[in-house]
Amino acid sequence: MPGAGPSVTLASPQTVTIFLEGRTARIKRERLVRTLTFWLRPAFALRVINRFQKIVGFDRSMALASSALTALVPLSLLIGAVVSSFADYDAAEQIISRYHLTGAGATAVSSLFSPAEDSGATVGVFGAVFLTISVLSFARAAQRLVEQTWELSPLSVRNTRNGLWWILGLGGYALCTAAINALLGDGELGLLVAAVCELPMTAAFLVWSGRLLSAKRIDWRDLVPFGVTAAVLTAAYSVGAAVYLPRLFNSYAARYGVVGAVFAMISALFAVMLVMVGSSALGREVRDELDRIRQGHRPSDHEVRLQWDTVVEQARSRWHTARGQISRHQNRKPDH
Repeated sequence: MPGAGPSVTLASPQTVTIFLEGRTARIKRERLVRTLTFWLRPAFALRVINRFQKIVGFDRSMALASSALTALVPLSLLIGAVVSSFADYDAAEQIISRYHLTGAGATAVSSLFSPAEDSGATVGVFGAVFLTISVLSFARAAQRLVEQTWELSPLSVRNTRNGLWWILGLGGYALCTAAINALLGDGELGLLVAAVCELPMTAAFLVWSGRLLSAKRIDWRDLVPFGVTAAVLTAAYSVGAAVYLPRLFNSYAARYGVVGAVFAMISALFAVMLVMVGSSALGREVRDELDRIRQGHRPSDHEVRLQWDTVVEQARSRWHTARGQISRHQNRKPDH
């Protein structure tokens, strides 16, 4: 009609829905990228590394692994001897089935943990004293990790009662995780499902551990980042360990016999404790970062982008320098 305005074409409801869904997905991806670049930014990563070095992370992990070995092996033998008197329980069989050990590895673990024939569950005075000292030493090693990470004054033997309660809690946690793995841990998918089911239990146990071993000097809210990060990393390690540990046990046992099982156990315990120590450093820095954010000191997106740009430029510069050195070395003719 004369004088009519330009025609307007309305989009169909399906088109609008697709557009909105695509925009929502893009916004979620951008938010995820911003979150990852913020928490993985170089300044924060350096703080975590400095915290790990401050608590002497590798030495602390080895000390925890050694204390765990000297405490958990005799404790497992004692518990197995006591429980097997009224229930069908074998500590060696539990470890073998947990990590699907076969061949020399299974034989070495069975020889190490299975008690001798006709042996009872009695423990002599010296054995009881040694077991008590070993267990308390492991608890104090874990206590020192908490105190050093959170910069608390050491309590040492004054926190012995809490250390004993922690050992009892550790035993209960070990039994619960063993039950979950026995029910759900068959096959690769079962291992993944069991690891996911253990996540909330592990996080709660670690938060409780930090609270107890610090003699309640750390608020449980401050320990949540440590508990969550440690639980996630521990679950990832347990899935990988189910694949790697059988090879490790078989290799060491075939080479060294029963002693090889001890070497494999100390290696596995060191990896676990390294995860714990690294998670404690990461959890402490996450807590401090959240405090800064609540106080309004969050770095801007521009500052975070500048940090990443600096890292990328430095990486490119070193890559070009390395390529130039390799090219000059390849083009250099040998002197005759």
